Order: sequence, then structure tokens, then C-alpha cells
Amino acid sequence: MSYLLIAAATLVSEDLTCIAAGVMVARGEIGFLPATLACVAGIFAGDVLLYLAGRFLGRPALHRAPLRWLVSEAQVSAASRWFENRGARVVFAARFLPGLRLPTYVAAGVLHTRFAAFTGWFLLAAGLWTPMLVGGSAFLGEWFLQAVGALRKGAGIPAILAVLLIFFFVRLLFKLFSWRGRRLLLSSWRRATRWEFWPVWVFYLPVVAYVFRLGWEYRHLTVFTAANPAMPGGGFVGESKSDILADLARSGAPVAKFALLRRGSDLTTAMADGRTAGAIAPGTQAGAEDRAGRLLSQAREFMKRENLQFPFVLKPDVGQRGAGVQILRSEVELAKALREARADCILQEWVDGVEFGIFYVRLPDEPRGFIFSVTEKRLPEVTGDGWSTLEQLILADPRAVCMARYFLGQHATRLTSVPAHGEKVILTDVGNHCRGALFLDGGWVKTSALESQIDRIARDYPGFNFGRFDLRAASVEVLRAGRGFKILELNGVSSEATDVYDPRNSLLAAYRKLFAQWRLAFAIGATQRSLGVTPFRLGELLIIMMTRPTRPPIASTLRASADTPTGPA
Repeated sequence: MSYLLIAAATLVSEDLTCIAAGVMVARGEIGFLPATLACVAGIFAGDVLLYLAGRFLGRPALHRAPLRWLVSEAQVSAASRWFENRGARVVFAARFLPGLRLPTYVAAGVLHTRFAAFTGWFLLAAGLWTPMLVGGSAFLGEWFLQAVGALRKGAGIPAILAVLLIFFFVRLLFKLFSWRGRRLLLSSWRRATRWEFWPVWVFYLPVVAYVFRLGWEYRHLTVFTAANPAMPGGGFVGESKSDILADLARSGAPVAKFALLRRGSDLTTAMADGRTAGAIAPGTQAGAEDRAGRLLSQAREFMKRENLQFPFVLKPDVGQRGAGVQILRSEVELAKALREARADCILQEWVDGVEFGIFYVRLPDEPRGFIFSVTEKRLPEVTGDGWSTLEQLILADPRAVCMARYFLGQHATRLTSVPAHGEKVILTDVGNHCRGALFLDGGWVKTSALESQIDRIARDYPGFNFGRFDLRAASVEVLRAGRGFKILELNGVSSEATDVYDPRNSLLAAYRKLFAQWRLAFAIGATQRSLGVTPFRLGELLIIMMTRPTRPPIASTLRASADTPTGPA
């Protein structure tokens, strides 16, 4: 009975079951040969089932349980291309490469690989893999159980610990045995040791502490939300990107053309000049497809009116740190994105050229503002050599390897393709650091002409004093001349001086700049408060942060406060 249980357990986790069987061998509960045969039998049965599912059910099976829990269609597509290039021997290789087994066996069935060839290569691989894993686990398990036996009576807990520790050890060992595994381990190491890749909640802990200190100093924790009366909460959270862009456009700023596509009952298109057009009254019981169809009609109307062609950028009207931003290159992609949209979104023209983030600050009692920082944004790319696959190029690149798991997921369907010699492959189209874009100190771009133009645009937008313009220009030369650029977004007090993420910066230098940024936000907010602008209360701010409404009900109220005197213009 115990051997049947071992065989059945392999259907849940092959490696963990083999390791557990090895520990049982070390404890003298079962013999090595029957334990190995039980594992082989269970693994063989499970993999044959995967092969048969791929062969007789085909790709539609990937969308049904349990296959959709275990393997993605992108993984099977990649494995299929691998099969076409290398034949059935990939079954043997996949046994020794964690993460490739499931998609490889399903792909073997989808491609109708000869069953005899499949089972032959599999049995050969299993004949090497399973005894090695069970035997190695038995050896390590015996050593581990002896080591902990003196510390605790009873074998239950030590055995469980032995299984888990050996499992992680084996996973690490096999990663070290393959170049791909070693590069992914390097990726994890660099993300842990390079602060620019730290999780936001880790990196921002000192900044949050400093904000609390400023709140104590100014006797008002949320006074910074008064810094930009033109934006809800000063642009800290919940602000509508389309409202801000429309207000900028009305003031004459060079805003990239856009349309607001609303999912709710008021389906309207907000145009780049601030007008509203194309109202469509939906039925009260409109289904998702009907809603998507109306949104697609709006998008087509916008394209026709503005004489625009693909590609376009689609992004949430309320969003943070590039979440939900998509580059759409066809109407098929647009229709799919609109069907999946769960909130109001902005469809914006694609602007070619160089991309920069320009952080602007104006103290309310000063007649002119200044550029606080400039960020040069470079999109990551790899260059083909004519023989390396895209996956190999990503893993070999010293910068791309830091974001390897993200890039491999984004390009899952083309990882086995081989770019031509000299061919450049852009790994992401979106200039966000969290998507792999390289942020550099772009202070060298700043000129008096650019600063004057940015200051004019900002002062023509009443109630704006502090935030970052994300823009694209035809070239660096025209940008330095203060012309030839289009504004993609304007972010308020929650925006960062993103040049801090330049890899050449030290962690202390990054914190010094962010501390200076927040000190300015508090100072401007305090001045605005003295002029009659009401900051958000802490409870109100927390509610908005937790609920993240698509269009905050207080937005219009705060925009109206833009007429509040803010000092000399």
C-alpha cells in the first residue's frame, strides 16, 4: 500500500515525492529499489496522462482544469517550437530542467509525437533521474536524521524537515548545474543586492519615516496634499489623469492626443483640448461585450477624428507606477484590451522619440519655478548575434538579467526565436522602472530655454506647483531648445524625482534627493494652506488609498479651489 501511495503522490509533486521516498529509505522503512520503481511508475503514469491530454484534447485542454492550473499556453507554444527544432529528444532534456517538464509533455501530445519515441526517451531519462534523486535523498536524509536525532526524540518532525531541506537543496543544486539556472540565481542575487530593484515597501521605509518627521515638524501630517490645488489631494492618490491632461490642454500645453473611455453609464470621450464629445447612452443591462463594443466605437471615432494610426497607448485613468499600461498595435489587441478593462481608461496616441521625466517645483510666493530633476528613460534592449535565442540574450545581458523573470514572462511566446546578427529587440515599450526601463540622471538636458518653457506651461495651469511631467520629444536637441515635445502625463505630489534610480547613485544619495523632494512638498503645502487651501484629512486620505475610486467625488471640489490665490503668478 505504501508504494501505491508513493506512486500516487508523484501526481502532486514528483521531486518532493522522490525526496520523501529517499528519506523513508534512510529511515529503513522501505527498500531503495521498490521505492525507486514506485516513483518511476507514478511519474510515468502522470506524464503519459499529460501526453494523452495534449494529443486527444489539444490546445483547448489548456483552458480547462486541471491543465490550466499546471501549465500555460505560452509555455506549451515555446515547448512546441523547441520540439520542431530539436525533435523528441527534448523529452530527455526536459527531465533535467525544472519548469520544462509539464509544457514539454503536453506539447509532445499536441504535436502528435510518436508514442513509442516519447515513452522511450522518457524511460531513459527516468532511469537516470529517479534513482539519482531517491538515492541522493536517502544519503542526505540519513546524515540529516543522525544530526538532529540527538536534539529531538521521535522521527516525525526531523523527517519532515529533512524532506523540505533536501527539496530546496536539490532545486538549488540543479539550478547550479545549468547555465540558465545560474543566470536566474544571479538575477535574484542582483535584485536583492541592488537597491534600485528592492520592493517599494522596503525601499520607501526611510522615506515614510521622514514624511512622519516632516508631519511632526509642520504640525500637519497631510499638509502636502494642499501643494497642488488643481489636483485631488495634490495628486497624491486617486487623481484622474484625463482631467489633468484636459486642463493642461485647455491652457495651451502640448499634450499628446488622447480619449477617455468610460466603462460606466456615462460613456463619453474626453478630447485633448478639454472638450467632451461622442456621448453614447448605454442600456442599463448592457453586457460586457456590448460595453466593449461601444468603447471600441468610441476609440475608432477618436482615431478617425484625430487622423491617428496604430500603435496606441492604453492606460487606466487612475493608476500608479505604470500599472495596467499597454501598447496596442492592432485593432484586435485594442478590442481584447477593452473587453478586459475593469475601469475607465485613456487611449493615447503613440509619440515617437526620446522620453524624459522632468520634475518641476514652484514655491507659491515665487514668480518663477525651476526644474528640480530630469530623468532620461532608456528602454532595455538586447542585440542578436545570429545564433543565441532571445532567452539566452536576455539571460546573458548584465542589465536585462536583473529583470529576467519579468522579461521571460513578457516574451514567453518568442523565447526560442533567434534574432539575426545585429537585430535589436526592445524588451519593453513602456518607460517605467518597474517594467525594466533604465532611469538615468538627465540633468545634462536642462537648459534655460527648456526650463523657461516648462515654467510657462506650469504657470499657465492654475493651481499646479509641484510634480513631474512625463514627455517625449523628437530628439534631445529640440527638447533642449524647449520645443518639439508632447506631454504624456503630469503627476503631482506622489511622483518621484526618478533620476534617483540611476544605477550610478548611491542609496544615501537617492534618499537625500527624495528627502529634499518631500521637504519641498510640505513647504509648498504649508504655504498653500496659509492662503486658504484645505489639505485632505488623514482619514479621508486613507479611505481614498484603500478604495481607489475611479473618479473621486471630491475631484471637482478641489479643482474649483484652483482659483484660490496662490501668490504671484
